[in-house]
Amino acid sequence: MKIAVDAMGGDHAPGEIVQGAVEAVRECGQEIVLVGDREKITAILGGKPPREIEIFHAPEAIAMGEHPAVAVRRKRQSSIVQAVKLVKEGEAQGLVSAGSTGAAMAASLLGLGRIRGIDRPAIASILPNRNGQTVLVDAGANVDCKPDNLLQFAIMGSLYAEKILGIQNPRVGLLNVGEEETKGNELTLATFPLLRDSHLHFIGNVEGRDVFAGTVDVVVCDGFVGNIVLKAGEGLAAALIHMIKEEITRSWLAKMGTVMTLPALKPFSRRLDYAEYGGAPLLGVNGVVIISHGSSSARAIKNAIKRAREAVENGLVGAIRESIGEITTDEKKAGIN
Repeated sequence: MKIAVDAMGGDHAPGEIVQGAVEAVRECGQEIVLVGDREKITAILGGKPPREIEIFHAPEAIAMGEHPAVAVRRKRQSSIVQAVKLVKEGEAQGLVSAGSTGAAMAASLLGLGRIRGIDRPAIASILPNRNGQTVLVDAGANVDCKPDNLLQFAIMGSLYAEKILGIQNPRVGLLNVGEEETKGNELTLATFPLLRDSHLHFIGNVEGRDVFAGTVDVVVCDGFVGNIVLKAGEGLAAALIHMIKEEITRSWLAKMGTVMTLPALKPFSRRLDYAEYGGAPLLGVNGVVIISHGSSSARAIKNAIKRAREAVENGLVGAIRESIGEITTDEKKAGIN
């Protein structure tokens, strides 16, 4: 199995991206294709890459500020477009990119296409909760959604929680302003009965505090709300770590206490660090695509590569295709258009 990595995408590309690939090779022997400027990549590797790493030359790169769809069409030799092409042609089985999210989505949609029955692909972000992890979907791919979109997001998010996170019969909740079935806007009110009548383990409406409480495994919402939740969570995590460090340095007594609590503080810090999760899968396209944070470190890229590998090994795309296919068949039998 090979994972294509967009070496030119991200705030710290290509240095951190290439180093992350090297770490993935060292940790699990993963075969990787680094896609980007051959000369720059080779220089970082010291002219002698590990045998598990190939370099695919792509002379162009798409910058964060470029219009995604326009840039993807104009820059056919860009690293993200060529990486998607490798997946489409079967030269790689998965893709990781820390570049422009819009460009990664546009290139994936144009190059790989959508799974039949999926109207809009969605980003599934993994957030820490009291007991483990919560899947938030959609985390920013679609700011305006219809009820059918949210049903599809729920199905894909549930399969990701089951196949990748190992959560049996994951609990699915609809993000809302209250738990009552009668609460919400037009979108959530129309979505509720679709989720209730589905085969999913739907537990009803959930509120913002439930995302981190460990009471739900998959939280479903439109990308506008989801992205705000994601960014607010990242900001809160960073603020908490900063405040803890600030309090620790206030007095000598606090510093002494830190020595005793350090074994607990380190795991706590890791749980709040997005680099630990690597990246978010773009669910609904015909291939494994992991979108990483723009400021990803080498550790984040390494973990994103591991996420891509897990998705391939567990047949995530096939599971979504099969599940959506069953629903489409049921709708045809019922005469639903």
